[in-house]
Amino acid sequence: MPRCRDEECPQMKYFYIITNRGKDPELKVTDEISAYLRTHGCRVQTDGEIQTNTECIVVLGGDGTMIRAARDYGKLSIPMIGINLGTLGYLAGTDRDGVRPTLDKLMADQYLLDDRMMLKGKVFKSGVFAGEELALNDIVIARGGSIKVIQFKIYVNGEYLNQYTADGIIVATPTGSTAYNLSAGGPIVEPNADIVLITPISPHTLNNRSIVLSAKNHISVEIVVPEGKEAAECFAAFDGGEEVPLNPKDVIEIDRSDYRTRICKLSRVSFLETLRNKMSE
Repeated sequence: MPRCRDEECPQMKYFYIITNRGKDPELKVTDEISAYLRTHGCRVQTDGEIQTNTECIVVLGGDGTMIRAARDYGKLSIPMIGINLGTLGYLAGTDRDGVRPTLDKLMADQYLLDDRMMLKGKVFKSGVFAGEELALNDIVIARGGSIKVIQFKIYVNGEYLNQYTADGIIVATPTGSTAYNLSAGGPIVEPNADIVLITPISPHTLNNRSIVLSAKNHISVEIVVPEGKEAAECFAAFDGGEEVPLNPKDVIEIDRSDYRTRICKLSRVSFLETLRNKMSE
């Protein structure tokens, strides 16, 4: 049900617009949205540091732009709406043709909030904490330019689970189940599920199954090198972003984040319908 049903509901007034310049190079859509909101008494920000009174982040681009926005602003818990300027995506609320009806619903507070879990990954290099990142889709540990495969051990809540020899491994959220996880043969999961997927990438073993765990679990991935063998170059990537180089004995500890990405949902189109449409492309 919509959050509001009558004319006395407070209207959404403060917007921040994030634009993928590759898909709106001349800012035509951005300027159109800004002008439309301002003519309805809203305040719009398109650059600079986001203001604390922002009520909605409008993301112009595609799923990739939404994911980057989630990483950058997820800690603020500000609802986001995606306007897809490319092919059909899973995260966008509408496309180019539905911009004005979408803005009308937002300003009238006629939307649902869809909370998506995120992952928190902490990198430890030689036992020393080296940084922390968030991910809406996935945390991927993969080999670099070398043709050598990498080996790593997986621990769950401190208990040894398995050792893999593979091109890499994907630790994905339900939102990320339709991304790299799917390409690697992992299962598709309903986005509101509270689970974590572990999917090996091209494993050198007959056991290439994904593992599905409760999001309550604490997961550790340790890079290992068998005795007498040379270490392969590898890295960690959070939602496909900047690559963090990893060495033998480096560890990434992965947990469900306390932060969640809040996505405005304007229609009752189900995840299954979206999935069906994607599968028929």
